[in-house]
Amino acid sequence: MKIGIGSDHGGFELKEFIKKEFEGETVEFVDYGTKSTDSVDYPDFGKAVGQAVVAGEVDKGIVICGTGIGISIATNKVKGTRCALCNDLYSAKMSREHNDANVLAMGARVIGSGVASEIVKIFLEEEFAGGRHSKRVQKINEI
Repeated sequence: MKIGIGSDHGGFELKEFIKKEFEGETVEFVDYGTKSTDSVDYPDFGKAVGQAVVAGEVDKGIVICGTGIGISIATNKVKGTRCALCNDLYSAKMSREHNDANVLAMGARVIGSGVASEIVKIFLEEEFAGGRHSKRVQKINEI
């Protein structure tokens, strides 16, 4: 599975942790930046990851900023993305099962690395349930 990952300066350390945590598994990360903790603008990285997901360059995306709010808003501006801000395990599960989210957003200043790792694992493993949820996801796609 190929995952696009990006963050601003506030999410840089968690981004690097996630990449290292899943190293050696069946996950390949394509890093869309940033490359340090120097101050940058989160919309640039949300846009890059969102565009990569929609273009099919990667299977899913992960975006991280301080709270996860700004980068999730920016990512959702890319038509075709369904970016879910998940700072807990249940939201991560439901974002995939009910909403077929294709990008995960997290807040590095909101959650710790252990919880983030579990959220990513759930997001990558959980399948879309389809059924009654398919109609709702289609309505989202048409907006």
